Order: sequence, then structure tokens, then C-alpha cells
Amino acid sequence: MLFRSCAIVLLAGSVLIAGCRAPGNRGAAVSRHPSQPPLAFNHSAGEGFQESDAAIAASWEKSADKNADLESLIDAHAHYAAGVVHEINLDPESALEDYYKAALLDPTNQALVLDVSQQFLQAKRPEKALELLANASTNSAASSGLFAELGFVYAKLGRTNESIAADRAAIRKDPRSLAGYQSLYLDYVSSRQISQIWSLLNEAGSVKGVNAEFLIGLAELYFNFGREQPAQKEKGNERALAALQRADKLKPSELRLQLRLADGFNALNKTDDAARIYESIVKQLPDTSPQYDSVHAKLADIYLHNHDSKRASEQLEAIVRDNPTDAQTYYLLGSIAYDGTNYTKAVEYFSNAILFNPDFEPAYYNLARAQLGVERGEDALGTLDKARRRFPQSFTGEYLSGVACSQQKDFTNALQHFTTAEVLAKNTDPQLLTDGFYFEIGAACERVADYAQAEKYFLKSLQLAPNSPETLNYLGYMWAEHDQKLDQAHDYIAKALKTEPRSAAYLDSMAWVLYKQHQPKAALDYALKAIQYSPEQDATLYDHLGDIYAALGEKDRARQAWSKSVSLETNDSVRKKLESSK
Repeated sequence: MLFRSCAIVLLAGSVLIAGCRAPGNRGAAVSRHPSQPPLAFNHSAGEGFQESDAAIAASWEKSADKNADLESLIDAHAHYAAGVVHEINLDPESALEDYYKAALLDPTNQALVLDVSQQFLQAKRPEKALELLANASTNSAASSGLFAELGFVYAKLGRTNESIAADRAAIRKDPRSLAGYQSLYLDYVSSRQISQIWSLLNEAGSVKGVNAEFLIGLAELYFNFGREQPAQKEKGNERALAALQRADKLKPSELRLQLRLADGFNALNKTDDAARIYESIVKQLPDTSPQYDSVHAKLADIYLHNHDSKRASEQLEAIVRDNPTDAQTYYLLGSIAYDGTNYTKAVEYFSNAILFNPDFEPAYYNLARAQLGVERGEDALGTLDKARRRFPQSFTGEYLSGVACSQQKDFTNALQHFTTAEVLAKNTDPQLLTDGFYFEIGAACERVADYAQAEKYFLKSLQLAPNSPETLNYLGYMWAEHDQKLDQAHDYIAKALKTEPRSAAYLDSMAWVLYKQHQPKAALDYALKAIQYSPEQDATLYDHLGDIYAALGEKDRARQAWSKSVSLETNDSVRKKLESSK
């Protein structure tokens, strides 16, 4: 048991030791028990008995004036003091036995009765808890909370009818205390009296003058009911929202209630209301609060859901300022930066994620992706080699290695990695073999002049994504370049152009296939548009334009186009055409 410092108080000629925090959770009558179904959105749902040992002492002070049997009260004090001594001496069983005797001798001290009964429950001795609570319940001043606890213990012992009776007594004692409703709710759930639950919750909802905590707890009950009974979910969530809105109007000042309120709105997808309250909470929370990171994370999640990456990043940055070694948060920041194409920042964040958690496998692959985004293929290969040494061989690692090699124009090694990735995926998860994967391996095959394999992979890609303009164009251009399947190449490129009519690459491909089909006049228009829409001057576009002009017999314009091509990029083939045209 946990011992805290104590104060000695002289009362009625006996020694009372007060201020010792007895062990155990002094949470809500319902929510503190691990066997119950969850009631809260993210926190304990009960109103709670937060009596301290000072409350136990205060109860005894009142009892001293009223209790006719002063001798019993003195004996109760003595047993309590003995319990504290046993606790100091690290003898929890003897301490509990003396606390039990003290509570039995003075059933009017409800703070003590509740505390000791809870300790018996934690010690898996519910029959002793029942003895104390039943004894205390005969007192006319017994509280609603005590009856709710009694109901819970009856339920734990399988005595449902007596549990319901005790919970009903709790509600009669104080209709504005939620503990009785919570305990009775659990009775009805465990005994499958579903028809009784609605009337109980509506009864609680009709009580006037309740505080925000009551309303938030009621909302949690409605929400839980809807979650447990899918047919009632819509109605339950509707009532839960109404209760939360009532609580919101009361403007609870306690942070724990504000947090439960925000969590409730968040669970019901009322993210604007949730964000408003979370934003207020983060302004009040000190950096040292255990809730600090959690609230910022919830706000970040809401902002991401609403596609507000900037504000999400601000919340995550607050977390890493508070906890600069939080690898998961760096990873999330990296993902946001990557999605926003800020690859330089993404590299920084993913690198930090790996620094503070070297076993964070996905961070290696996303770091490599970000490095590829800033065209640092060699760095990406280094990152992937580190991952390969630390983790089992994976599809993602091999695929990205293939992309990195392709970026380095090392297409032979790229194919080796792609082929390994394909084998791994076929044996583990064939869904990884997407149209994009087949496009990448097809492009690598084309670059090593294995056109048959390239065609096979491009066609596989088109089976998965028949309207992919990039694949349609690449395959169509490859066929045209090698004077193969020109009619089909024309159809594929036309389909790509229909999707992106101002793509310089697709316009050039159409010009080239028309040229190959001996239609230079029709090709000229596409070649000129390709140059017009190209974001930068491209040697290949001018080379093709020169060939088209030459086919039209316009030698001067052909020379001008080839000359421009050579000025942009040295090419022996184009230079020879330029020299032979003189």
C-alpha cells in the first residue's frame, strides 16, 4: 500500500491519524472497476468519490457530536490508527483488516466505508465490500453514491435484482447524481434488458438543474449504448449530441470536463466544436501537463481530417518542442511535408524519426521517397541499404531501390531490384503489384532496349489502369519509335491526349507517330504545339520538328530546328543530320 505523510489529530480523547492517503483508485463508482464495459469517450465516465482522508476525519468530527455510542466511535478511531501503523510497516493485509473494523464500527463515515470497500474489491473480496456497504446503507443519511456503489457490488456478485433496487435507491436519493444511473445502466446491459435502457437514459435526460459533468456523463452513456446496439446508434448519437450541447452552454471551467466535452464532440464527428474546445484547452495547459501532447495530437488529427496541413503541423511542432525525441510525431510531420511536396522538410523530419527510433522501419522508406523527391538518388540508396541491413528483405525496399537506380540512370540494377520486388510481392501480397509498379519496370526494360519485356509490363499496367495517359503515351511512343504497331500507337497516344490535351510530351508523341505514318503535314501542327506548351526548351522536340520539316521539303526550317536541338543538347545523330543538309 502507498503511504503518505500523516497528521496527528486529538479528538474526543482518542488518537485520529488523518491525512494518510489510503491506497487504491478513488475514482467514480462505476468507472473504476475493470470488469465493466467502457462508458466514456476517452476518460472515466463517473462523477466519482474524491474524498480524501481529511474527508474521513471531517466525517468523524461530525459523528463525534451525533453518535450515541461514543465507545464504538473511539474503537473505530483506534482501528483506523492501527491500520495506518500497519501500512507504515508495509503490512497491507493487517492494515486492511483494521480499516475494515473501523468502517464497520462507524457506518456513518461514508468516506471511509467507500474507501475500504473499494480496497476489498481490488483485493477480489467483494463479499467484504458488500458487508460494509449494506451495513452503511441502513443509515438514513446514506448518500446516493453509497447506494450506487452497493448496486455495483451486488451486480458483481450476480445479485441483479438487489443491484437494481440499490441503484434505484441511489437515484431516489439524488436524481442529479449520475452514479446511480450509470450503475443501473450496467445492470440493464448485463441482464440484457435493452428495452429498459432508453427509459432510464431519457429519465436522466429529463432531470432539471444538472451540472455539466452530469450531462457529459449522460452523453457518454448514450454514445456507449449506440455503439453496443448498432440499431440504436443514430438515435443514441443524436441524444448524446444534445446532452453535450447542453453541457457546452454551461461553459464548464474544469479542464478535465472541457477535455471530456471536446472528446465527446470529436467522437460524434462534430470536429469544429471539438477543435474550438481543444484550442481553448491548449492555451490553458502547461507544457508539463500529461495531457499536453494528447490534446495537440487530437487537434492535429482534426486539422488533417479537414485537410488543414498547416495548422496540423503547428500542433505537431508543439509536441516535438515539448518532447524533442518523439519519433512518431516527426514521422507524421514528415508525412505532411511529403504530401505537400516539401521534400526537403520531409527529409529532415524522417531523418529525425530514424534518429530517435532506429527500428522505425516505415521511416526509412519514406525518407528514401523524400530523398528521391529532391533527386538525391544516391542518398536514397544509402538509406535503403541501412534498412536492408536492419530489417528483412521487403517489397517496398526493393521497389524504391529500383526507382533510385532508375533516377541514377543505372537501369540494369534497377531491373534487378524491380524483379526481386515482383517475386516478393507475388509470394506475400500480390496487390502490391500496381499499375505504377508495372509502369516503372516497363520503363526500365525500355531503357535497356528490352522492348518485348517493356511491352509486356506496359500492357500489364494498362490491364490495371486502362486510361493511364502516361502508360498509353509511353507504350505508343515506344512503338512509333521502332516503327511497330503504328495504328495502335496512334490510338493509344490519342487517348492520352484526350486526357491531357496540352501535354507537350503527348503532343510530341502524336507528331512523331504521324510522321512515322508518313503524314508530316498533320504532324507539324502537333510538333509546333508541343514546343508551345513545353515548360522548358527540349532538344528532342526540336529534333522531331526538324525531321518533320525535312519530310515537308522545308530544308531551311529543318536546319533551324536541328541547330536549335544541338544548341540545347549535344547529339551526334542530330549533328550529322544538320551537316548533311548543307
